[in-house]
Amino acid sequence: MKKVAVILAGCGVYDGAEIHESVLSLLAIEQAGASWHCFAPDVNQHHVINHAAGEESGETRNVLVEAARIARGDVKPLSELNVNEFDALLLPGGFGVAKNLSTFATSDEEMEIEKEVLRVCKAFATAEKPAGYVCISPVLIPKVYGPGAKGTIGNDPQTAAAFNAMGGEHIDCPVDDFVLDQSRRLLSTPAYMLATSVSQANAGIAKLVSKLVELA
Repeated sequence: MKKVAVILAGCGVYDGAEIHESVLSLLAIEQAGASWHCFAPDVNQHHVINHAAGEESGETRNVLVEAARIARGDVKPLSELNVNEFDALLLPGGFGVAKNLSTFATSDEEMEIEKEVLRVCKAFATAEKPAGYVCISPVLIPKVYGPGAKGTIGNDPQTAAAFNAMGGEHIDCPVDDFVLDQSRRLLSTPAYMLATSVSQANAGIAKLVSKLVELA
């Protein structure tokens, strides 16, 4: 059975991993006949958002501990991820990607990627193992894969401009499809960058994951 490593950025759309995207990704992996294995960096979140009020709560939370909510406790520190033990990589979206896995939310194209995230993503790229980036997570692609790497965040002009400014080649994509950079074995889909429902988000994620496992 093929094994897919999944990096979670916490738990919750505004300060962590997008929960719908994460669960849909895990489901799609199983439906494609593969197994999922969750990881998260053992670091504090950038901040914590009260999702009912839409404002900062002033709490401190840990990305790994929060990710365990989605993984039902079955999550390991990202520092323990060994690329040789997995066939593919998947990163769901959520603002946690831009706040906890990187500084994109505050730095745009000047962003830095969290050191363990960068290590793991580059390891899959170097090993030429397929990787899938969902929703906002494709903003990491140019820093991981270098100039000319193709990806999509849907069609948001500002984010696409930042993607291109970092050296990537942004390709507009509808919510129910994905972009494949064939030479890099690299996939991306807009999900909730464009989706207005769970079923819309699922359309692109399911297609991406199916292809990801096929390539693995």
